[in-house]
Amino acid sequence: MNPKDIELIVEKVVNQLMPNHTGQHPVPVAVSARHCHLSKTDLEALFGTGYELTKKADLSQPGQFAANETVTIIGSRGSIPNVRILGPTRNLTQVEVSKTDAIKLGLHPPIRESGDIQGSSPVTILGPKGSIYVKEGLIIAQAHIHMTPHDAEIYHVENGEYVRIAIENERPITFDKILIRVSPAYKLEMHIDTDEANACLMATGGTGRLLKYEGSL
Repeated sequence: MNPKDIELIVEKVVNQLMPNHTGQHPVPVAVSARHCHLSKTDLEALFGTGYELTKKADLSQPGQFAANETVTIIGSRGSIPNVRILGPTRNLTQVEVSKTDAIKLGLHPPIRESGDIQGSSPVTILGPKGSIYVKEGLIIAQAHIHMTPHDAEIYHVENGEYVRIAIENERPITFDKILIRVSPAYKLEMHIDTDEANACLMATGGTGRLLKYEGSL
């Protein structure tokens, strides 16, 4: 057995002996501004046939990037320009906004986990070569934590579980119903929107303390 395997076994045993001490491991927090995920078909409708996204910067989650391209999103009451597209393209188009953004647009998106857009709000998206109207796809993203399976062992949580996160700064607040999302493709990070960040004076790079609900394992 190599030293790395021994180290992982020791860490797992220690974590099992201290199941209520998850708060000893701070959770990094990132603030997610409004953004748009596009399907390949919708990208071409907005930017032209055969168009490919160009990378502006890598995101913290492996394989994800902020594109140079932006769009305008339009609702019944107003519009918001320069909404960043995140790549790569997806199977379905999805736009994520804050509640404040939704009020400006005059729309009523539900709070949803990313990818769960059935029955969500419609929205119009305007690009340089055209516009599209999606009947569903506008959501307020459910606050969540990305984790690897190893992270989940350390924090004693499972995929799909809900936890609480305590932000302990000059404007302390505790967020409830934070969704745990586990995948080998993820990097440990909690995602909140700009409204949530403003409520506790949080910026990307801050941390929170994970709290299990009473009675959870």
